Amino acid sequence: MRHRSIPFAVLVGIAALSAAPVVAQVIGVPGNPALITPLPPAPPPPRIEVPVVPQLGDLPRQQNVPQARRSFSDRITDCLQDGAAAGLGPNDRATYSRACANR
Repeated sequence: MRHRSIPFAVLVGIAALSAAPVVAQVIGVPGNPALITPLPPAPPPPRIEVPVVPQLGDLPRQQNVPQARRSFSDRITDCLQDGAAAGLGPNDRATYSRACANR
């Protein structure tokens, strides 16, 4: 009988030692669980809109109204100001304003 109890005691000891790391990984919350605030509610789901599908026989509608083009002088002035705000030097500003105004 004594022979059988030694392996059993060794098995129980090994099981107790191997269970210690598993028990150590359980993380408890410090403090009173009643003081823990609940999570905020989830945000509402995104709104999904179905795109308009063109029908056969319908002519496409033009939604863009062409705007009157500004004068060249106004465009040059705006481009020079944009170049100066970007930190360009005088020569670079002149090159930039010509390319910008001709767009």
